[in-house]
Amino acid sequence: MTSSDPPMPPHIYKILPSAPGSPIPAALAASDLDRTDGFIHTSTAAVVPTTSRLFFHAAPELWILKLSTAQLARDGARCLWEGPQGCVHVYAADAGLVSLGAANVLDVMRFVRRGEEAWDEVFGREDARAWLVDA
Repeated sequence: MTSSDPPMPPHIYKILPSAPGSPIPAALAASDLDRTDGFIHTSTAAVVPTTSRLFFHAAPELWILKLSTAQLARDGARCLWEGPQGCVHVYAADAGLVSLGAANVLDVMRFVRRGEEAWDEVFGREDARAWLVDA
């Protein structure tokens, strides 16, 4: 974090193209991209619509994990602003990947597109705006 970065929000979000399991397992499998890059890609609430549009444009539904940045820090993870505003990368204290799962996932919500609806429209709905919060 540099002096020009905003403070880390209390929640960040991991976007999944399929259901994570119910109940949330102790450890979720990391995505291929996360394994390749060596960190967990997450978004702030404000950037979830853009990330969804850019990287999950063809998905009919998405599952969003709400993560606590404070809990991740207690688990030894480092949450860092990187790339465009709203991109938060989560690094493990060691050379491995942070394990996301029941201990650090606060909530999960399924979002479904109606017909040709764009992700910006889905996340503009009142229920989505109430759940996706940065503060």
